[in-house]
This record gives sequence, C-alpha cells and structure tokens, in this order.
Amino acid sequence: MKKKDTSSSHPARTLRLVLGDQLNPLHSWFDAVDPEVVYVLMEVRSETDYVLHHAQKILAIFAAMRAFAARLRADGHRVRYISLDDASNRQSLPANLSALVTHYQTQEVQWQAPDEWRVDQTLQQWAEGQALPATVVDTEHFLTARHELPRLFAGRKQWLMEHFYRQMRRRFELLLDASGQPEGGQWNFDHDNRKRWPGTPPEPEDRRAPHDHDALWQMLQQQGVASFGEPQTKQLRWPLDRDEALQHLEHFITRVLPCFGDYEDAMSSRAQRLFHSLLSFALNVKMLQPLEVVRRAEQAYRDGDAPLAAVEGFIRQIIGWREYVRGIYWSQMPGYDERNALAHRLPLPAWFWTGQTRMRCLQHAIGQSLQTAHAHHIQRLMVIGNFALLAGLNPKELHHWYLGIYIDAFEWVELPNTLGMSQWADGGIIATKPYVSSAAYIGRMSDYCHGCAYDPKQKTGEDACPFNALYWDFFLRHRSTFGNNPRMGMAYQQLKKMDPADLTRLQEQAASLRARLDSL
Repeated sequence: MKKKDTSSSHPARTLRLVLGDQLNPLHSWFDAVDPEVVYVLMEVRSETDYVLHHAQKILAIFAAMRAFAARLRADGHRVRYISLDDASNRQSLPANLSALVTHYQTQEVQWQAPDEWRVDQTLQQWAEGQALPATVVDTEHFLTARHELPRLFAGRKQWLMEHFYRQMRRRFELLLDASGQPEGGQWNFDHDNRKRWPGTPPEPEDRRAPHDHDALWQMLQQQGVASFGEPQTKQLRWPLDRDEALQHLEHFITRVLPCFGDYEDAMSSRAQRLFHSLLSFALNVKMLQPLEVVRRAEQAYRDGDAPLAAVEGFIRQIIGWREYVRGIYWSQMPGYDERNALAHRLPLPAWFWTGQTRMRCLQHAIGQSLQTAHAHHIQRLMVIGNFALLAGLNPKELHHWYLGIYIDAFEWVELPNTLGMSQWADGGIIATKPYVSSAAYIGRMSDYCHGCAYDPKQKTGEDACPFNALYWDFFLRHRSTFGNNPRMGMAYQQLKKMDPADLTRLQEQAASLRARLDSL
C-alpha cells in the first residue's frame, strides 16, 4: 500500500481542485506560482463506479491526470495527487476535500465549474456545510456560458441547432467572406458530406503515440475497479497531455481533414477511423481549446489545404453541435436523464457488452466500440442508436451504456445526444423527427450488409434484416406521436399504400424480434 503523500504538507491558504476533465494548462490559475496554493487532483471510486466504464476510458483519464500533475510540479506549483490506492484516499471528492482542508489548515477552497450536474451538485452541497469560503471559477474553455442557450432562443418555439450555429459563426467571425456572409454562399454543406467510402483514398495512418499503462491497469485490478472493453494496456493511443494533442491536431488538419467532409457519414468494416479527427477526448478533457481547433481548420481552408465543405462540417461539429448540446444539458437538468417520451422499456441485449450478434453492422460498430472505446457519430446514431430506438430499448439504460463505453463521453455532451438526438426520449427538444432508418440507409452508407447473416432486402421471414420490420412497426406503434409530423409524412404515405396483410406480417415479425433480442 502506498504511503500518504507528504510532499507538500505544510499549511496552504488555498486549495484548488482540478477534476479529471479539466486538464487545461492554459487556464489562468496557472499563470503564476503561489506557494500558498495547493492544486489537488484525485482518483476516486465515486467517479470510477457511478456507471460501468470502458477500461480505456479509466486508464486514459487517470494517466492524463497524472501527466498533468507532473507538468504542474515541473512548472513550480504545489500539487497534492491522491491516487486510487493512496492510504489516505477516502474515495469521494467531498470526503477527501474535508480531510485536505484540515490537513493544510486551508482558508479557502476553489474549483472550476464542473461540466456534469452530478459533480456540480456534489461540490455545492459540500460547500454549504463548510465554514470556509468556496469559490467557483470558469473553466475558460467553452465559447458560451453554461446557461446562455435559453437567452439565445428567447421567444422561439424550437431551439434549432442551425440557428445557434449561424450565431456562433457570426460571433467568432468564422468562415465569413469580406461582406460578413458565409463563405461559398451557404451556411451548411452537409448535403455534400454524404458519400460512401469506396476504399480510396486509403484510411490515413494512425499517428497517435501508443502508451504502456500496464502498471496503472494492475493497480486498477488490485483495487477491484470494474470495467468492460479491451484495455489495450501496452498500446493505448489516447493523448496524455496538450503537447500530444496538438501534434494529433496538426496531423488531422494536414493529412486527414481534406477527405473528412466527403466521407463524414461513411462507415466501413475495413476502416475504424476513416477520416475522423479523434480529437474529442482531448477536447472534452480540455487539453485543446475549441476555438484554437476551429481556427486551425479555417486556416487550412484559407491556405487552400482543405475544401470548404470539409472544413465547414468539422467546424459545425465543434462550435455548433458541441456548444449547443451543452446548452441543452444545462437548460434541462436535473431530470433530463429520466425522460422517456416514447415509453420504451426493453433492456439492452446481452450483445451490447460482447458485440456477438449476427447483424454485421451492429457486430462491427459495437465490436469496434469495445475494442477502441470509440465510434464515430453515424455509427453511434444510425446503427446502434437507430436499432435501440426501433427496438424500443430503455433510453436510460442506453444512456448509461454510451456514457460508459466511449472515451469522449461526459454527461453534458453524451446525454443530450443519446436521449435527445438518438432516442427522441426528450419529446423533440433537440430533434424535430426521430432518426430512424431501415436497412437501406446502412447499405447505402457502408459495406456492413455484405456477408451479413440477414438479407437487407427482405422485410419478413427468418432471413430478413431486423431493421426492416422494426422500422415499419415503429411508425405503426407511434402513429399518434408522429402521424402528423410533416418531416415523416412520406413514411406514413407509404404505410397507407401497403396491404393490410403485409402490415400484420411486419408487426408480427417485429414483435418476434423484440421478444428474442439476445439471439439476433
């Protein structure tokens, strides 16, 4: 068992708590060295255990926290790092803070505003029981304030992301021409970014440096931390510090971004990353700043190194969608995670934890997620999320699965994407229609259907792709909710033209599928 860290045991006026997703060396906290300030980082079971996490997620965050603490020490700051196996570790943020306040005879505690409501409430409740002052400062990361979205959408019936995105483009003068209008004459080039990947150009080389975290993994095992997925303990490629993240950003901009737009929505069993940036982990733990990332992408367009459609699509993901869903999260919490507008109740099939299903698209998307702790947005939305919505899986269970499995999943960004965008569980706050499709979309955007045990062209029968019957049954089951939705009129027009006997067979097939999800 490790001995208690006494490297900075003399009294300190101020304790500053740094959370595991606040690894930003550019924060103004670190502009000057103050011997009366101790920076505190903690590995605690309350954070490893609140949902079941992918092994790589725990490893990467802890390893990055340790690297950040080492950097602060090298810069002359006082640091107290409490590892998971530290003898003094009380395994929760409040309990450790209370002990440290006594230990250092602290006069004030400070922390950067947490991004998750759960942690925010935990720290606020702790502060209310203390005699000393507690100060909360901004993380100096996001481009919008936590509660800014309601003001931006004041008087509007729907909080559409596109309206928000255009405001952000204007506010930060991104991809605007000399007259202040959008480059290329339009705000959004999403329609151009829907090509199927033919196999060329080849997937770029993965330039992320592999790390050996075997010793850290052994400690986690000894401490009994539960996890799932492949740990990749000797070849973990997620960045550990800002320098690595910047190198990865530059590689993406120069070698990958030019093809990102064309194949943004493509999926392939032959490539795990395709042309996606894989920067979301570095962004979400704040190694990188969103504005520096999008300005570097814009510069690539200005220099003629990347096409407008690719750059615009990438920038939209960061200053549009990422900031927007954070605003949704803080405007709807607490209680957003309990939404279930369609009353879906089925548990997740067992193959969500193994990837062992005969549906090749789900086998690949989930299998990749288990192997790498990552899948891109179309795999998450139009394969895994699509199936979950069509089958009627419990959205809160699915939320916990997404939150646990993905390296970049922190509740502020994952919850609105899962319950709102993917599962329509919020009743349409984010999405004006549910994002569902039959096998046709998956076949159009991927090679997953080739060699699958199921036939994507069949709707019923033993060999029919489950997506097809579930797709039509979804519209029939939820006709009262979506029947008058103008964005879904085509589907209901098609249903009107179908033979009643065919509809009955589709409903029977769907009921059979939902009754045996584990065996699909």
